[in-house]
Amino acid sequence: MTDESTASPLIFGGDAQTPRAALSVLPPLALYIHIPWCVRKCPYCDFNSHTASPVLPEEEYVDALLADLDQDLHAVHGRELSSIFFGGGTPSLFSAQALGRLLKGVEQRIAFADDIEITLEANPGTFEQDKFVAYRKLGINRLSIGIQSFQQEKLQALGRIHNGDEAVRAAGMARQAGFDNFNLDLMHGLPDQSLEDALADLRTAIALKPTHLSWYQLTLEPNTVFWNQPPTLPEDDTLWDIQEAGQALLAEHGYAQYEVSAYALPGRPARHNLNYWSFGDFIGIGAGAHGKLSHPDGRIIRTWKTRLPKDYLNPAKSFQAGEKALNNDEMPFEFLMNALRLTEGVESRLYPERTGMPLESLAEGRREAEQSGLLQVEPSRLVATERGQLFLNDLLQKFLT
Repeated sequence: MTDESTASPLIFGGDAQTPRAALSVLPPLALYIHIPWCVRKCPYCDFNSHTASPVLPEEEYVDALLADLDQDLHAVHGRELSSIFFGGGTPSLFSAQALGRLLKGVEQRIAFADDIEITLEANPGTFEQDKFVAYRKLGINRLSIGIQSFQQEKLQALGRIHNGDEAVRAAGMARQAGFDNFNLDLMHGLPDQSLEDALADLRTAIALKPTHLSWYQLTLEPNTVFWNQPPTLPEDDTLWDIQEAGQALLAEHGYAQYEVSAYALPGRPARHNLNYWSFGDFIGIGAGAHGKLSHPDGRIIRTWKTRLPKDYLNPAKSFQAGEKALNNDEMPFEFLMNALRLTEGVESRLYPERTGMPLESLAEGRREAEQSGLLQVEPSRLVATERGQLFLNDLLQKFLT
């Protein structure tokens, strides 16, 4: 017999056979802030970014961001923010004064954890030493610098506005401004790129001693210039050689791969992204921002905001463009498409803790994945094998209903 004073209430999603418990402990909470403007739209970019006008509507946009946040405060449930991430676009186009007013407004609404990680995306073409010193004084304590390549012909092919020397100087300026924790974004599989080209980029990046490297393959995405006018990309054999040699080089210099395309020095993984991958919660504010919010009664809601800046800034229009409650049938895939990106996976207990679903609801897909050699036979963890990491889509298919 169950003691009703301690039993968790049950809710039901799309599968009435599998009850979902209310969440006794809510996940950590993060905040994503989208600033959609950039100097120029890159031909490979499918993010919600828009070419900036000579004068940005900083004041109006900060006002809108805070009003947007006000509408999501009901989902905080007493939690503090563990991390904040300014993404874009190019957030470093905004002045320190505007970002300072925004951060002050956020902290007045939601408490900050004592060790909060606050990351700002920046591009070398927008680096100014005084501005970044000011950013650091605001409490922003991590940068993510969009390098992509240090080679001029590759940067031109990618439509970047900086050159290799500016990219190198940006890392130095970050350190001088007081940032001892920063990421470099670097691509491989670029147009006409050789193995030697890719490794030269990696060696240059490693020499700059970032604490974190995001090293990922260029892919052609719909609704981009590259999708409609595809460049000549390396052959599959070359891509495989680049991947293997690059991972070995990173490991040799102490950068451990902890996610599909993320490498970090000891103790320096991106906490904001770890929260995504471990099915944590995040409020998303700004044009086109997405969020994922859990509630004590067990509801888990994904939200998305109005995409176009002019609509987002229009007081006659709603900030939120839509929302979707995750049902039970979707939960295994939703959880694992994030958790299995981590090279060490997650503890099995995190699945019922974060979803309210019993671990047994994964049993059939788990068995098939283990038999296929895609998932490790490890009862206490959910973790892909090396083969499963390479064929992650095939692995996730096992958990689709």
